[in-house]
Amino acid sequence: MAAQIIDGKALASKIRAEIKTKVETLKERTGVTPGLAVVLVGNDPASCSYVTAKERALTEAGMNSIDIRLPAETSQEALLETIAQLNKDPKAHGILVQLPLPRGLDADAVIRAIAPEKDVDGFTPENVGRMVIGEECFLPCTPHGVIELLRHTGTETEGRHAVVIGRSNIVGKPVALLLARKAPGGNATVTLCHTGTRNLADFTRQADILVVASGRPNTVTGDIVKPGATVIDVGVNRVPCAGTKTGYRLCGDCDFDSVSQVAGHITPVPGGVGPMTIAMLLENTYLAAQRAAERGA
Repeated sequence: MAAQIIDGKALASKIRAEIKTKVETLKERTGVTPGLAVVLVGNDPASCSYVTAKERALTEAGMNSIDIRLPAETSQEALLETIAQLNKDPKAHGILVQLPLPRGLDADAVIRAIAPEKDVDGFTPENVGRMVIGEECFLPCTPHGVIELLRHTGTETEGRHAVVIGRSNIVGKPVALLLARKAPGGNATVTLCHTGTRNLADFTRQADILVVASGRPNTVTGDIVKPGATVIDVGVNRVPCAGTKTGYRLCGDCDFDSVSQVAGHITPVPGGVGPMTIAMLLENTYLAAQRAAERGA
């Protein structure tokens, strides 16, 4: 029996509508309009596309989009100065620097320069540390989106075996932490697999929940998935396809055709995790503005 498709686009649309209502209420109550400063360095086509989608979502939610475009030749010093100015700007409740940065720029230093209370990506060491010990923080958007997808499908996580493939600081490690934490959508027993894992199939075949964020197509095929498992495919890969105008098609890290015949639930690519990432970004921006209003900032 084919898996039930998890419609991330539909859930994200619902969440975005709820955020829009909360934004309107915040404006009426405090006069504060949430604002997100989006910093794009260079003109990488994929990054430009992502930024445009985020800015459109902000506008639709009734938020201010502070669009900052810098040339690829921007120096590290100039970029850090831009971040410093945004840290002081009361209209910029959140700051997002689109990654990857052009060669020669230190992304870690840039992330560390963002004020934690404006770090709506959840990447600064302070927010990561708070997440690890279970304190209030901005959760990283993609991992948070994964947890919300699991909750939306009614997937039971408590006591279940969750296997995460990939150990990046952006997805793999934080989603493993969120699945293990003592909170709704957590309390799972988590195994973190990566390129150093031997006999990957031995772990994936045990997974009640399988989160695949390896960055490589066909990492998981149907023959190594536990029947009835919930599979969250985080990957977005371009593969050659002669039948399209662009000459490529998008696919995830799973072989969708074979995995969907075994799994109980599965996210598609596109239309699964991607829309949820933007929805969680809007949620974090709203929270940043709400907290600033409470502080009187």
